[in-house]
Order: sequence, then structure tokens, then C-alpha cells
Amino acid sequence: MPQVTFQNNPVNIVGSIPVVGQLAPEFSLTASDLSELTLSSFSGKNLILNIFPSIDTPVCAASVKRFNEEASKLDDTQVICISADLPFAVGRFCEIEGIDNVQHASTFRSLDFAETYGVAIPDGALRGLTTRAIVCVNKVGIVIHSELVEEITNEPNYDAAISSMSQ
Repeated sequence: MPQVTFQNNPVNIVGSIPVVGQLAPEFSLTASDLSELTLSSFSGKNLILNIFPSIDTPVCAASVKRFNEEASKLDDTQVICISADLPFAVGRFCEIEGIDNVQHASTFRSLDFAETYGVAIPDGALRGLTTRAIVCVNKVGIVIHSELVEEITNEPNYDAAISSMSQ
């Protein structure tokens, strides 16, 4: 079973993160307005999937803020911030922080997303959450960058994700 760490302690994860060159797996998540959000609903756009455990932690909040900043500079690109947080909580966070360039999507109704994208935490204190990862997808649905962050409390490599959008 693959592992990452949380505060240097091993954490099991289930599934395999999509690899560069692979067709991004379809998903169904819950949007901020409680509607269904799917990969195919972004057809024709580049995507940055910013996957993390919960917006209610400093590192997760920092990633949402950073991608919110960067998103306004990217053409034909949508950043989707994905966590197990309920849309209501994320909505309040985004309103308070002035975040309006990213789309949040919740895994709370999507039992298979985390395993399909190789970010499911099946046991331990973080069971039911997702680990931290970035998956970038081009306009035709091909993965052009992916990063499974080895230590959950570390930020992802923003520069690598953003530069993949210009390829």
C-alpha cells in the first residue's frame, strides 16, 4: 500500500495518482451550490486539481489562496480545490478571504473519487480525508502534471503545476 507522511508518521493511501500522459479519470464531486461537478463539465479548459485534506488547516488554506492568486493569470484554466469539506464551510472561508478565482469541490458525496485519484486515506486519524496532491489536466483531458506531496503538512510545488499549464 502506498504511503505519505503526516508530521513524519506514515499514512497509508489507496489508489494510484494519475500519471502524466494518462487520460484523467472522470469524477463527480459536489460544487459549492450543491450541484454535481464533473471532469467533463470543464471540457475545453485546462484544469489544476488542488487536492487536500481540509481547508480548515493553515497549509490547505495557503494552497487555496496561492492558487486563487495564480488562477487570474492563467488563460483558459480553471483551478478546482478539492477536499472533504462541506460546501457551506468552504463558501464562508472563500467569502471571508475574498477568494473568487477558484472553484471548490467536495468529496463528501463521492466515495470513489479519492481512490480513483490515489489520494484516499483509509485508516488512522485522517481516515476519510484525502492526502495532498496536484493533478493538472490539459484541454483534451490528458494529465500533464501530477504530484503526490510526500508530507501532508508540506505545500505542493506551485511553480511546477503552474508552468505545466503553458506546455
